[in-house]
Amino acid sequence: MLVNSPAGRIETNDYLCSKEPGMTDLGEKKIIIAVDGYSSCGKSTVAKEIAKQLGYIFIDSGAMYRAVTLYCLRAGLVVDGRVNLNGLEEKLDLIHIGFDFNEITRHNDICLNGENVEQEIRQLEVAQSVSQVAAIAVVRRFLVAQQQEMGRSKGIVMDGRDIGTVVFPQAELKIFMTADPRIRAQRRYDEMVAKNEEVDFEEILSNITARDRFDENREESPLRRAEDAILLDNSHMTREEQFSWILAKVEEKVKNS
Repeated sequence: MLVNSPAGRIETNDYLCSKEPGMTDLGEKKIIIAVDGYSSCGKSTVAKEIAKQLGYIFIDSGAMYRAVTLYCLRAGLVVDGRVNLNGLEEKLDLIHIGFDFNEITRHNDICLNGENVEQEIRQLEVAQSVSQVAAIAVVRRFLVAQQQEMGRSKGIVMDGRDIGTVVFPQAELKIFMTADPRIRAQRRYDEMVAKNEEVDFEEILSNITARDRFDENREESPLRRAEDAILLDNSHMTREEQFSWILAKVEEKVKNS
């Protein structure tokens, strides 16, 4: 059962699914959709829309790692790009991740210890440290356990780096997204400029390529395409084309399962 608290907050064991008019009707059968891939591929944007179209729950796993990273930065646990592992492990129990339903966007915003940090976690300072924090085994176990609980009843779309390989290896549909690094950097640049942030294209490109290398080579849950994942290179696709492509795959998977 999906429950929303009186205050409008949903914690990591209570989830909200917003029913929208005209959504795709696939009957009663629900599946888990895992969307993995490289940073700045638009995974969250696509996953949110697919969830909305299907009446599924969307979980942005990357936002959860970013929220933990933001906590570390605020607590002084990241110094010169290095994470204080002992300090972080001692404070994990003080980190509470939740979601608020945003009536304007019709999506869930990430909250850190009761504070809506949806915008703050998107800043470059967080982006520059999130790979280091996300590579820590105790952090991944901490969040993966929560993510697996979220998918217990199916009917979810979750995006990240290891959803199809670690979090939900049993997911009925796995999508692996990629795009040319310069195209990804340009998208990220345009997004940040639209928010009136002062950014440098080359710095963003450098951050993206460095993060690709780090994610692919980390010891704990490295970025990998699951053997049964379908590749989606969206370098030259519009969002609408991506939505249609994935919805067609969902319909095919549900009908054949």
